[in-house]
Parts: sequence; C-alpha cells; structure tokens
Amino acid sequence: MTTSPAHPASTPPAPPVPLAALLARRELGLRLLTGPEDASLHWVHTSEMADPYPYLLGGELLLTAGVQLEDPARFVERVVEAGAAALGFGVTPVYDTVPAELVAACARHG
Repeated sequence: MTTSPAHPASTPPAPPVPLAALLARRELGLRLLTGPEDASLHWVHTSEMADPYPYLLGGELLLTAGVQLEDPARFVERVVEAGAAALGFGVTPVYDTVPAELVAACARHG
C-alpha cells in the first residue's frame, strides 16, 4: 500500500481485491480508460469533495461523479498524493462522458 507523510500506513482488515476482478464483473458496468489493471484495492471510498485528500488512507478505489470537479489535473494530483489506488468516475448525473482532461491526468500519474 502506498502512503504519504500525512497518511500513516495502516493494515487493512482483509486482503486486497485486484482491480481486474472488479473490471471482470460485467454487472458493474466498469471499463478501464487508462492505467494498470493489477492495482490492489484495499477499500472503496466515495467523495464529491473538491479535494478528498484529507479523508483518504491509501489503497482506495475512489468513486466520484465529479460534482465539484473544477481542476481535473489538480484533483488527480491530490488523489495520487493521498495514495489512492484507482479512480472511478460516474458519468451521470453531472457529466455525459469522462472529461478528457481527467483521463489525461490519470494517464500521466499511472
């Protein structure tokens, strides 16, 4: 698990779930736009905050619909700094598609 200085390492209560396992579940309707499928997910967290960094522990699949997404590049930077493992973006009700700038930022940060 990746941690940052502001987020001390903690031991998850269960073994991680591979992102690939979630992507394989068709009923979830997920698709990978960029990044590795082998990310290890320790928890799932939802947030519509402009900066969820203070509330992330590391290893999360962070889910958002981008309600307060003003600066996609900065949002991704903060999520990465917090140690999140993956970002899931819901395309409704705010967006019809995943913003290209968000995908590009995720690609830059892996």
